[in-house]
Amino acid sequence: MSETPSPRRPTAFRLDDPDVVVAGSREAPAGRIVVEPEPDDVPALPVPPRRRGFRWGRLFWSGVGGLVTLGIGLSVDRLVRDLFAREDWLGWLGLGLAALASVAAVAIIVREVAGIWRLARIDELRADAAAAVLGDDTPKAVKVAEGLVALYRERPQTARGRAAVAGHLGEVIDGRDLMVLVEADLVTPLDRAAQRLVADAAKKVSIVTAISPRAVVDLVFVLVTVLGLIRRLADLYGGRPGTIGFLGLTRHVFAHLAVTGGMAAGDGLVQQILGHGIAARLSTRLGEGVINGLLTARVGLAAIDVCRPMPFVAATRPGIQEVMGGLMPEAEAKTR
Repeated sequence: MSETPSPRRPTAFRLDDPDVVVAGSREAPAGRIVVEPEPDDVPALPVPPRRRGFRWGRLFWSGVGGLVTLGIGLSVDRLVRDLFAREDWLGWLGLGLAALASVAAVAIIVREVAGIWRLARIDELRADAAAAVLGDDTPKAVKVAEGLVALYRERPQTARGRAAVAGHLGEVIDGRDLMVLVEADLVTPLDRAAQRLVADAAKKVSIVTAISPRAVVDLVFVLVTVLGLIRRLADLYGGRPGTIGFLGLTRHVFAHLAVTGGMAAGDGLVQQILGHGIAARLSTRLGEGVINGLLTARVGLAAIDVCRPMPFVAATRPGIQEVMGGLMPEAEAKTR
């Protein structure tokens, strides 16, 4: 029987010790300490598709909404009849106000439906782009490129990118290469703007929650800032959701964060705080502000994944360090 080797006892060492060898760099002589480095970034998982199909909850709320609408309609009809019975001019006034409210309700419904359709269109473009990249499918890549050009047709700042993409469509290019060009010409400029939005929101949360005297104020401010950030990112990438679409988008963002961001958030927070050597010098309030800012940045990065109309192909997915690069040096300078 072979003897089971006993596990090596924990050893304290310095990284600049000449006896410390990184695994894979060279063969470690006997007596040397071998360190196996871990990857810096956790690979981003694909955005899970939104659940579709028949739902009993949706049917229930549709029925309740229909009953409420009928009840409101009957109440308005009764009110208008009573107004006509009292005075004709009151009846006509009530009828005009009811017509005005009906027109506004139709406009709101149209806006909500259009917002939901745009979000569904972005999900479809992202799924088709991922399939085009994986399968090197040129026809599907051309379809995605045309869809992105149509999505941003009303954006003057995307005119140069749309012109470049239109020029690529007339060339013979592989599907994946076409997606790389479309990403660089049309989507990457939006990524830079999205990264600035996330960085500004995270730094604002860090500052306000560091000086706020009440935890309730911190909670409300963080919630309002995060929801506003999600809406601005959705508008930036072309989603422009209404109220109902925004609620569904927010739920999808937090679901994506729970799937892909749990481990990365913990690792990123520890590396950011300990890596800059300020954990022991930060005051309690300043430390809470930094943590809140980093968590806000994590939500913003998850929102970028969900709102972006195509997955990251050749472009580098922004991380905590890119978004919060200026926060830690500022916090460390304040503690000196």
